[in-house]
Amino acid sequence: MKFLFDVFPIILFFIAYKFADIYAATAVAIAATFAQVGWLKLRRRRVEPMLWTSLAIIVVFGGATLLLRDETFIKWKPTVLYWMFALVLAGAELFFRRNLIRSMMGREVSLPEAVWAGLHWSWVGFFAFMGALNLYVAFRFSTDTWVNFKLFGGVGLMLVFVLAQAVFLARHIKEEPPR
Repeated sequence: MKFLFDVFPIILFFIAYKFADIYAATAVAIAATFAQVGWLKLRRRRVEPMLWTSLAIIVVFGGATLLLRDETFIKWKPTVLYWMFALVLAGAELFFRRNLIRSMMGREVSLPEAVWAGLHWSWVGFFAFMGALNLYVAFRFSTDTWVNFKLFGGVGLMLVFVLAQAVFLARHIKEEPPR
């Protein structure tokens, strides 16, 4: 369910684009992201920093797209978000010696230090790659192709990456004997 909640604005963006245009889709994505935050606030749940960041970026880049009637800005939005995540992860490790992946998962999983480091840097690399790939598709192909890539390619690659991470982690997780 969390995954569906996270991709909700992307799915609505895709649908709005197919029925209207890039500008309607952008407005829908902005509204959907505000709706996500509002839903969490109404239910008195914590709004994750990643969602706040996504909201800020969609408002800035989506707003510029709508205000200037230039789709270039919305096409940059995923790259900015991906690269921001990569920079935050890398910066936390390099400047503060803090592995944010371990901070998020450490309560649920116990892993050797080298595995945590590999996991951490693989996420940095994945986000950097996804940002570059988004730019490649956005500016080498049609807007229609980019919108399809945003939903099917971006979400699909994320799923494949997460599944690969799960397979990798499964080799290192030690099961506790039954009590």
